[in-house]
Amino acid sequence: AAFTAASLHPVNREFVDEIKKTATAWTPMEPEENPFAYKTLEEIKGMMGTKLRGRKELVDSTNIDLTDLPDSFDWRTEKPGAIHPIRDQANCGSCWAFASSEALSDRFAIESNLATDVVLSPQFQVSCDKINYGCQGGYLDRAWDFLEYKGTTSDECVPYTSGKTGRDGTCPDKCTNGDEFTFFKSKKYNHPTNEKAIMQEIQKYGPVEVGFMVYADFMSYKSGVYNTHGGRFLGGHAVKVIGWGVEGNLPYWTVANSWGESWGEQGFVKFRRGNNHCGIEGDVYAGEADWKKLISE
Repeated sequence: AAFTAASLHPVNREFVDEIKKTATAWTPMEPEENPFAYKTLEEIKGMMGTKLRGRKELVDSTNIDLTDLPDSFDWRTEKPGAIHPIRDQANCGSCWAFASSEALSDRFAIESNLATDVVLSPQFQVSCDKINYGCQGGYLDRAWDFLEYKGTTSDECVPYTSGKTGRDGTCPDKCTNGDEFTFFKSKKYNHPTNEKAIMQEIQKYGPVEVGFMVYADFMSYKSGVYNTHGGRFLGGHAVKVIGWGVEGNLPYWTVANSWGESWGEQGFVKFRRGNNHCGIEGDVYAGEADWKKLISE
């Protein structure tokens, strides 16, 4: 059977060689340069912290008219400085908190025309959002409910520690330096459910958080337009989508991952767009930045 090698460790020489033979649109990284080669299968699965809802009914994108949308769009060029740097969740299944806090950070910068330029705290969500499961994962809609009702602090106020400890940590009652909290909140989240609606949401309000199913070959992505060529299912993962484009006739989403800059294209991945690949168009959430109501509590 094909890809028997992938039933072993997700990053191994035999599997990467198989990917090279079958993947025409993207290139894998060599196992020697892949940071995941040094993690155990359990550690890698532990990073897949997204509990997927999955879309009830698939919306057929083939009949959707995209003519009034640009072929490519990217917030990095649209509003330079609005997209904050790539981060690294490390040894905690906190992708749900990273992608939501990052999308909201960028939306504050976009909405306020860079007046509110702040990196928000995934740690506050991991430690304090009790309807989610911290390092054990979370549901994306619940993450945005929390950002609407409670909000999160700046990353400077509550820095990220769970990546080192692997633990959720105690929910703090003030910033680590003793300052009072300032909460950054989202308005009620939108949940676009087809390619065009997702593109319109991104163009109008900023990046969105999406969940998708991770197969072993995704761990080895280096460049190009990713579509899965198999390997074992590792779990659900959440990322931030900042735009879209087309490469070699293949439409893609421009995705910011939270695995550091040594993975993928400096931390980004071009992910196949328009056919709900790995469910990426089925679990999409984001709320508008409530930047006019920035008040200290």
